[in-house]
Amino acid sequence: MTDTDTRTERGDATSAPLPTLAVLAFLWRQWRRRPLLFAALAGFTAIATVTDIFVPVAAGALIDSLSNGPDSEAGRHWAAFAVFVGLAVCVNLARQGAVRFEIRFSSANMADMTTQSFAQVQRFALDWHANTFAGSVVRKITRGMWAYDTITATLWFSLIPSVTVMIGLGVYMLFSWPLVGLFALTVIALFIIASVLLATRYIRPQNLRSNALDSELGGAVADAIGGMATVKSFGAESREDARFHELAWRWRAQVKRTWLRFANTWVVQMIAVLTLQSGLTGLLIWMWERGEATPGSVVFAITAFLMMAGYMRRFGEDVQNIQRALDEIHDIAEFDRMTPQILDAPEASEFEPGEGEIVFDRVTFRYAGQDEPLYENFSLRIAPGEQVALVGPTGAGKSTFVKLVQRLYDIDAGTIRIDGQDITGVTQASLRQAIALVPQDPALFHRTIAQNIAYARPGASHDEIVEAARRARAHDFIEALPKGYDTLVGERGVKLSGGERQRIAIARAVLADAPILIFDEATSSLDNETERLVQEAMADVAATRTAIVIAHRLSTIRDADRILVFDAGRIVEQGTHEELSRLKGGVYARLSAIATG
Repeated sequence: MTDTDTRTERGDATSAPLPTLAVLAFLWRQWRRRPLLFAALAGFTAIATVTDIFVPVAAGALIDSLSNGPDSEAGRHWAAFAVFVGLAVCVNLARQGAVRFEIRFSSANMADMTTQSFAQVQRFALDWHANTFAGSVVRKITRGMWAYDTITATLWFSLIPSVTVMIGLGVYMLFSWPLVGLFALTVIALFIIASVLLATRYIRPQNLRSNALDSELGGAVADAIGGMATVKSFGAESREDARFHELAWRWRAQVKRTWLRFANTWVVQMIAVLTLQSGLTGLLIWMWERGEATPGSVVFAITAFLMMAGYMRRFGEDVQNIQRALDEIHDIAEFDRMTPQILDAPEASEFEPGEGEIVFDRVTFRYAGQDEPLYENFSLRIAPGEQVALVGPTGAGKSTFVKLVQRLYDIDAGTIRIDGQDITGVTQASLRQAIALVPQDPALFHRTIAQNIAYARPGASHDEIVEAARRARAHDFIEALPKGYDTLVGERGVKLSGGERQRIAIARAVLADAPILIFDEATSSLDNETERLVQEAMADVAATRTAIVIAHRLSTIRDADRILVFDAGRIVEQGTHEELSRLKGGVYARLSAIATG
């Protein structure tokens, strides 16, 4: 068992939702990734939109030319027809160009954005991951990726053209028939303002609530599927069904409210469209009766209304879709602004591995949310090549010690040096590559055995992988498998036994060839025979390296050069097994007596 694994991380982001402007700023940064493609998308969209404004004008001109009869000026109606068709062709060609550039633009940005979010999440502290459902993180990233696609496509292919055409036609009417234009622009302006306010003030708060439950739903699925062996071992399928059913119906209650709010806003859209339809057409018919408008003007009004009504319907839906997508991209926008809890110094150098000396110099450390420090003015030196065991009750600070060595947390005061280098002055990646960890429950990847061993050194040859497996006492059982080193181990290595996973982890540590080895309860859950094999492998691997061994089974640490007995963040006893066993009333002597029955 490790101590203090689930305590709150430092520097966690606030839980308050990001303002819409912050999300839009994140989106703008994505668009700026490829300025040339962005300019092409915007340019073709502008050509299509401006051309679209003049299609009703060309339709009206064509009707006016036809109303003069077939004996009117020769070719005038054919010229009007050519303009009308030419504008339609131009609109569609420009839209096709915009679509083709948007495909290249958005697919590349989506790949970059998702990669960046994945990289950002990887660099959050282990405690952040311990307190977050893996399934919900996956859901947030994939949902945000598709939300970006929705926003970009809707904005550039629909929302911007809708607003531009509606306002452009209204302005044209204003110059041709001021009363008609003023009426149209007033209705459009009120419609746009109402749609935006309803989306941001009425829909968004409820949409964020349903999105949160959507993420929780995804996390619950991943949690249950990941623990399927436990579910089945307790015959708990019905219990998990009930738990998921309750969560699904809580999601249903929230998403129903969200969808109803969408439906309610459509009433505003319907009223605006009917008002524009009746008012625009009625005004121009009235003006035609007074001789102030031609039949072509009425046709223009009807054509313009049909276009504007279509755009208004699309605008209402587009605003809602974009607001919903902004809420869905919210999470990865927040990931983007979160600072990883552990940062490399601006001028951090690469760690230079040496002989494996570890020095804690007056270190003080407290977990976030704790009033008292776990370590206070703590000093310790582990010599190069020394085999050191850490024992003590749960919560004494053993696992925290090795986490601080790996710089999984930053200390409050003092210095930790490895081979004379302050670990805060080197890059985290280079530091951790010099430390090989064999945890209590090795989490293998759903890849082949060879790939899992080679994770420590991806460029290793097959012979090097096999040699590492031999030293870890893993080669024989691997060769007995039907596919040998090409065997897929299943998610987290579920196809292998605990002892087999441990030996794969030790082989990985062998291949890393790191000067420092950490064994964190590496034999705690093994049977006697497997424990003996793992102990042999540990002894072989640690023979020429600095080794830190955390163990409750004292049989694992009897041969350690030095045993450190931790209690409440302090070393209360230290020495060899024989020395500590002779301390009557000592902590180690008591633990040894319990272990021997």
